[in-house]
Amino acid sequence: MTTSLMGRSVLVTGGSKGIGKGIARVFAEAGAKVAIMARHFDQAQAAAEDIGHGAFGIAGDVTLLVSLEAAMASVIKQNGALDVLCANAGIFPAARLEEMSEAQWDEVMDTNLKGTFLTLKAAIPYLKKSDQGRVIITSSITGPVTGYPGWTHYGASKSGQLGFMRTACLELAKYGITVNAVMPGNIMTEGLVGNGEAYIKSMEASVPLKRLGTPEDIGHAALYFASKEAAYVTGQTIVVDGGQILPESLEALNQA
Repeated sequence: MTTSLMGRSVLVTGGSKGIGKGIARVFAEAGAKVAIMARHFDQAQAAAEDIGHGAFGIAGDVTLLVSLEAAMASVIKQNGALDVLCANAGIFPAARLEEMSEAQWDEVMDTNLKGTFLTLKAAIPYLKKSDQGRVIITSSITGPVTGYPGWTHYGASKSGQLGFMRTACLELAKYGITVNAVMPGNIMTEGLVGNGEAYIKSMEASVPLKRLGTPEDIGHAALYFASKEAAYVTGQTIVVDGGQILPESLEALNQA
């Protein structure tokens, strides 16, 4: 599978840290030519230098179409093409429904949902020219499958991404472009480390595999969707959560 990504041009939005950086690392190690996009160029470039394998950083804001168009032009200038778009950029600030402001709701929707739309819109002209055009969206189990207090806006945006995906794949199928989504569960990222060991242990206890996932676990799922072997797979999701959504209660998990 990894040989089918050798030399392919890949753009990962929100790729300077967390899941995005893990996705970028997996693609780079598979031989792809990886562009890492973040709002701040210095952060994108620092991640690229850490990953190596020829990865490079570019600046781009997924809430602004003009910024994304400029980012796509940078990818084409560097790589000559765009084969794979990993629409990963997203934010998850906590806010309880009763206290949430319109501005907080709009910020999450603009980045997570509208940002997915604008990123794909900017990429379509280039993906159409590829013989292996792929779009992989980073959604979540939160929203489409589960809920978590403080994340009504986040959950709504992640569910919306899947609705967007199912029609986008129909519209782009005539170009041979596939559109799929990865749905991560609890993944060990920089943000979780800051919450402390007790918090992490409580999260691990809810996962049948008794550990949190790594950003690279999500990267490998994305790599499959981008491969030649997945050419006949579109409009689909894959949950990567260590079995977290399976137990119907904590008691069921303890009984196992």
